[in-house]
Amino acid sequence: MGRDLYKEAGVDLDAASDLVARIKPVVKSTFHAGVITDVGGFGSLYSLGHLNYRQPVLVSSTDGIGTKLKVACLAKKHDTVGIDLVAMSVNDILVQGARPLFFLDYLSIGRMDLDLVTDIISGIATGCRQAKCSLIGGETAEMPDFYDEGEYDLAGFAVGAVEKDSIIDGSDIRVGDEIIGLASSGLHSNGYSLVRRIIFQDLGLSAHDIIPPCGCTVAEELLRPTRIYAEAVQVLLREFKISGMAHITGGGFYDNLPRILPTACQARLQKENWEVPSIFAFLKEKGEIPDHEMHRVFNNGIGYVLVLPAKHLEGTLELLEGMAEKVFHIGTIYSREGNEPSVVIE
Repeated sequence: MGRDLYKEAGVDLDAASDLVARIKPVVKSTFHAGVITDVGGFGSLYSLGHLNYRQPVLVSSTDGIGTKLKVACLAKKHDTVGIDLVAMSVNDILVQGARPLFFLDYLSIGRMDLDLVTDIISGIATGCRQAKCSLIGGETAEMPDFYDEGEYDLAGFAVGAVEKDSIIDGSDIRVGDEIIGLASSGLHSNGYSLVRRIIFQDLGLSAHDIIPPCGCTVAEELLRPTRIYAEAVQVLLREFKISGMAHITGGGFYDNLPRILPTACQARLQKENWEVPSIFAFLKEKGEIPDHEMHRVFNNGIGYVLVLPAKHLEGTLELLEGMAEKVFHIGTIYSREGNEPSVVIE
């Protein structure tokens, strides 16, 4: 054999083949009954036949995890960002009542590093198992000269299904409905451009320095994986009527709750009703961030919101607490008139 010119240019086809062999058992560990192809095909096939839906509607979402990846690269820890990737898309499709079915990923990296990429994909598989969906396909693109050494980018794609007459879009929300919140694990995957500026630039901390109020290192706190709410939400939907749901991501309460609220409804939240992880107070103080911006950039301890009729409040709280969910009654739906804001935090 002669010279491998493509490898000299920065793309190692042999390493790509080795990667497929490495990750095949990890990926197959996520497979469920609907998967009817193996790893490595041109396209991935998923059958809806086993779902027994009358009028199935597919629900899809795509997302990334932003500059949280910069923290992973600084800390040289890549085994949890895949969970974040799954969470960001899966939590989005849950809000419409969908059951997650399958997930696909796209990873682009400057130079193939088998250990690093295996860690990333193992994290994606962990997220899929948490969400009870199958990782049925993906792409790993080696792109020399495009990224700095050791850096990469990720995108994820989730598809779920819901019965047509069971779609949840917020149109059933009424005045008097109650609002409950499921706890976040921390920052999740939003606001990291501001977080990194405060922690790394303004405070001059390193990834391995301790954040005193958090009792852990910067890397441990900032790389805490986004929570996946699939199991709790799916159980809840089988037992109670839910009027609307929202995934609290970038934009916080102020931008995400209005997406599901009828124009005549206002969500009033009582901020003393839920626990706020210490990282948020730390960032607020050190970054001198105003209250309104805190609630627009970060989740502040609430990663997922459900709106439901008042008669279901007690039963819902009991069910979620029985599943070891940290859940809070955070507010109520009121009437909204004229130019009043859709969301008020008191």
